[in-house]
Amino acid sequence: MKEIKNTAKIETKCLHSGYTPKNGEPRVMPIVQSTTYVYDSTNSVADVFDDPTLSLIYSRFENPTTDCVEKKIAALEGGAAAMCTSSGQAASLLSILNICEAGDSFIASSSIYGGTVNLFGFTLKKMGIECIWVDVNATPEELDSAFKPNTKAVFGETIANPALTVFDIEMWANAAHKHNVPLIVDNTFATPYLCRPIEWGADIVVHSTSKYMDGHAVQVGGVIVDSGKFNWDNGKFPCLSEPDESYHGTVYTKQYPAAPYITKARMQLMRDFGCYPAAHSSFLLNLGLETLAVRMPVYCSNALKAAEFIASSDKVEAVYYPGLKTDKYHSLAEKYLPLGTSGVISFSIKGGRDAAVRFMDSLELASNEVHVADIRTCVLHPASATHRQLSDEQLVAAGIDGGLIRLSVGLENIDDILADLKQAFDKM
Repeated sequence: MKEIKNTAKIETKCLHSGYTPKNGEPRVMPIVQSTTYVYDSTNSVADVFDDPTLSLIYSRFENPTTDCVEKKIAALEGGAAAMCTSSGQAASLLSILNICEAGDSFIASSSIYGGTVNLFGFTLKKMGIECIWVDVNATPEELDSAFKPNTKAVFGETIANPALTVFDIEMWANAAHKHNVPLIVDNTFATPYLCRPIEWGADIVVHSTSKYMDGHAVQVGGVIVDSGKFNWDNGKFPCLSEPDESYHGTVYTKQYPAAPYITKARMQLMRDFGCYPAAHSSFLLNLGLETLAVRMPVYCSNALKAAEFIASSDKVEAVYYPGLKTDKYHSLAEKYLPLGTSGVISFSIKGGRDAAVRFMDSLELASNEVHVADIRTCVLHPASATHRQLSDEQLVAAGIDGGLIRLSVGLENIDDILADLKQAFDKM
């Protein structure tokens, strides 16, 4: 088994990377509220368009405040570089579009966030990109058989939302690399505090920064992290290893060998789509990142106690929380998530949809909202909300039934959280 590193220490050390104030500078990272940057001459502007790493061009795809946050997140994940986006969905979308085009395919675990299922299964299909769904519990042989000659990537979620399955990163990475394609991992629920997928073989990491990284529900955002380790010159990715006609013949692997993937994503996709976060949003995200290492252990501790309490109720059919020793994914959690398995619990109420709705509407401390991974406890009925667009077959594949409830345990006193759950159970 791979040695588990003390990610808590790594975390604390890295939290202040990206912006380090010097003598006479502000203690807090400044907000550069500007769309525009001034140059000394026309030739200076031309030089930056030839090589965007020299300076800033325009805030549609780069901003000094966001740049600091990108460097911080890249350090936290152990990556070479990062690019923030306006949402987690935008990060997932660009992570695929950066290496796939019409006629290509990619493999994805069927146990991922419902919004991403819709994005991959419907929206990308309209663009001529096929998503090949593979069960998260597939054997290496089953996974291997899913690859096609035109397959360009593999995608999975460390802790799936809301199925709470744990992704076997190392096994899926080995399969991807056997076929010379990268593994992309959505690490939103784990955060780099609980798991650093790059250490287990992932090549690209994405996040919805709206969740635990922010932690306070004040900004919507996403990020893509490039490990800088994948060999894009293996012949399968001419979009990176051959001249880019849309950017005066740039060959990303030659001109930007440290992080060609993220450089292409910024110079090509962010230039065209412009889904970049505002400076103020990045400032707020940075505040959340500075307390990430303090908040995550409390989320995990509170959630484990809440999961044990829920599992003891005779009104509950099943509890899904990898931190429980009885959970199907507990052994994988011990391998990849030794510090805890986040603050999110899924459980099925006996009696199906009607019983689930009755229980949720009886909660008083926990708020019913379309959000997760907040400092405040919140609850959601996935089949009625985030996964409402999925068919019955897709709901089953994602591990969702009518009685399933997603509980995001916050930082309130655990006794108050348990008391709220108890009184809601008592009213059923």
